[in-house]
Amino acid sequence: MNYLTEPLQYEFFRNGVMAATIIGALCGLLGVYITLRKMSYIGHGLSHSVFGGAVVSFLMGINFYIGAGLWGFLSAVLINRAARKHAIGADAAIGIITTASFALGVALISRSRSFTRNFEAALFGNILGVTRQDIIIIAAVSTVVAIAVFLAYKQLLFATFDPEISNIYGVPTNWVETGFALAIAAAIVASLNVVGATLIAATIAIPPTTARLITDSFGKMIVLSTIIGALCGLGGMFASYWFDMASGASIVLLSAAVFAAVLGITSLRGALARRHVPAPLAAPTPVTAAAGD
Repeated sequence: MNYLTEPLQYEFFRNGVMAATIIGALCGLLGVYITLRKMSYIGHGLSHSVFGGAVVSFLMGINFYIGAGLWGFLSAVLINRAARKHAIGADAAIGIITTASFALGVALISRSRSFTRNFEAALFGNILGVTRQDIIIIAAVSTVVAIAVFLAYKQLLFATFDPEISNIYGVPTNWVETGFALAIAAAIVASLNVVGATLIAATIAIPPTTARLITDSFGKMIVLSTIIGALCGLGGMFASYWFDMASGASIVLLSAAVFAAVLGITSLRGALARRHVPAPLAAPTPVTAAAGD
């Protein structure tokens, strides 16, 4: 029992556990919509874009959450607008906009050389950087996003599965897309200290993909993805302490292990089910009349 309770004696670890659990649930929730839109790469791209915004905010003396949040939101809106152009795919729009933003951040770092290891934490995650203020902001962002998803459930569902004709049925697609972009940007900014810019995409993609292996129901998938994300965030933090690893890497590795286990179990069950399905009866051989009958 001491092995489980020992980390909780430290305030920095308690802060990290709370933040990682909430972030895991938030990424699991939004990840369902992102993966069903086949835009899983947007988490990876926007996290890099937010990193560029964080560097600019640092140099200008702007609050991290305000500067990086606005930068991420503008990047997400630009991606959505560019992806609507038939000549530009969503993957190309993500690659161009987010890598340019990340390159800007790297260029500014190389010129300034005044950055501390805090930006290493922004890249790879670090529980030591999570404060009470961070937890309050993360909890507030998660609560607002969860309420927004609940209230706009049908609109988001329609815009996700049938965006081409959703306007015809009165769904304000542009507003839904803009709000969704804001929610993604806010979630990524809130996740940066815990997971790190290089690993956020995995926390967005793995829980909903794992949930999809378990159920075909959209509603159940949302619930399962949120729970899986929260539990992986919680367990990943303990693994981070026990094995002395970066928090983001621990959370992602645990999520990947859970995915592999679920994939193996569901594949085995499917194989066993196919083995026990009775073979179809052979068609009766037609009887031909004997010659001369």
